[in-house]
Amino acid sequence: MKLDDIDRRILHDLQEDGRITNVELANRCNISAPPCLRRVRQLEDAGIIKGYNAVIDPISMGYSVLIFAQVSLKSQNDVDLRDFEAAVKTWNEVRECYLMSGGTDYFLKIYAKDWDDYQSFHATILGRYPSVNQIRTFLVMRQSKNEPGIPIEDPMIAPQVNRSLRVVGQ
Repeated sequence: MKLDDIDRRILHDLQEDGRITNVELANRCNISAPPCLRRVRQLEDAGIIKGYNAVIDPISMGYSVLIFAQVSLKSQNDVDLRDFEAAVKTWNEVRECYLMSGGTDYFLKIYAKDWDDYQSFHATILGRYPSVNQIRTFLVMRQSKNEPGIPIEDPMIAPQVNRSLRVVGQ
């Protein structure tokens, strides 16, 4: 599907606010509501829009610890990789899993209620998985940016990004 400026604006605005009404979305795109809804449905049907989610505050739900873990397996054959991925899909603590190139096989994003909760998951589940060889754990101390989605170039919006290097004290 070839995207035009209106499609990009629709994607940008839906990514920013998935609960926006069709009427408001159409107003922002300077089109009427019926063609706007038709475009949204075309973007969904084409698989460009994969779904809509609520963004939940982890702290309010009792998850105060965010961990990133690098996991290396004993073997990188396809069967072991697929078995590990299937197991990860059953571990609720793991929210994202990526097969990586380089020195680490997998990169996991893990939420835990506290450090003891993560250590229990590490000791009883992740660390005991038969094909796991090594785990490197990184505790997130502070999040300074969280932009959900992907960067979408929107020619209908003036660029607001200043990419110049700013040295502190100058």
